[in-house]
Amino acid sequence: MPDSDPQDFRPPSSLPRRASPVGWVLAGVAGAAALAGAAWWFGWIPPSSRMAEPPPATRAPEPPVAEAPASVPEPVASGPQHPVDSAQAPPPPAPKDSDAFIAQALGEWLGSDRIAALLHLDDIVRRIVVTVDNLPRTQAPSRLWPVQPAPQHLAVQAEPGSAVDENGAPLHATIAAANAARYQALVALVEAVPRDRAVALYRQLYPLFQQTYVDLGYPKGYFNDRLVAVLGHLQETPEPRGPLRLQLTRVQGDVPSTRPWVRYEFADPHLQALSSGQKMMLRIGPENARRVKAVLADLRRRLVSANAPAQAAAVPAPSVAASAAP
Repeated sequence: MPDSDPQDFRPPSSLPRRASPVGWVLAGVAGAAALAGAAWWFGWIPPSSRMAEPPPATRAPEPPVAEAPASVPEPVASGPQHPVDSAQAPPPPAPKDSDAFIAQALGEWLGSDRIAALLHLDDIVRRIVVTVDNLPRTQAPSRLWPVQPAPQHLAVQAEPGSAVDENGAPLHATIAAANAARYQALVALVEAVPRDRAVALYRQLYPLFQQTYVDLGYPKGYFNDRLVAVLGHLQETPEPRGPLRLQLTRVQGDVPSTRPWVRYEFADPHLQALSSGQKMMLRIGPENARRVKAVLADLRRRLVSANAPAQAAAVPAPSVAASAAP
């Protein structure tokens, strides 16, 4: 997590000297958790390093794409830009009880079986904080993402005349229209979160999110500011026209690749240079992206609104014997 990351939205006063090393519990823990880890659930995690493929043969020019800003201007401030008013909220659970507390809330809202099938509910606060912080960056390590692995793999459509690799995967392809169906369950989950109750739960749990953010290496940072910036960043994902072209990267070494679906990159260098979060938004398909952006916009509005209610029905504390997963 380099200090000079161009997608870093934190104000200069909050940057740590040495950083070590979402949304949404807001979207109620569920929405954020789900969206935050969507790229892993979507089944397309780029390796940390790749061998560049030889330049492809001359092809028709790509349709123009409205590029997203390279970064969000960093506000200059001495304190939080979007403070969370937790004074009137019920006290949060103890950190050791937070997984069971969140699992109970999400299970009541959305159904325990549905939540268990899509989300990781162990160490959920830390998973959300880490993922939110990484979404605007070029890499978002998957081991702490808050969602379960996706069924099936990235669906592609070979371009006419494309060669294939040793596994039969086309070297040049587009994301298949049918690929969007793989994400509908997660998008529906995000839309189903009751946002008033979700934001109220987020306020109640905010001390846990903030302390986790500090513990991860941001002693002067404010997690809600980071979250608001990341939600805005995802909303600014460009909306290309036409199918998204891909190219399969080469593998160097004697061990053959048996998972070609993780080696696809966008053929358009402008799209490939986007953050991990914005590339995820492209992969889910234009209709899913529009639905997700609508949720993101509403959540962001609620988080920055000075008139947002600071109180709501408290989530009853789970019993001591409650399981961390429904």
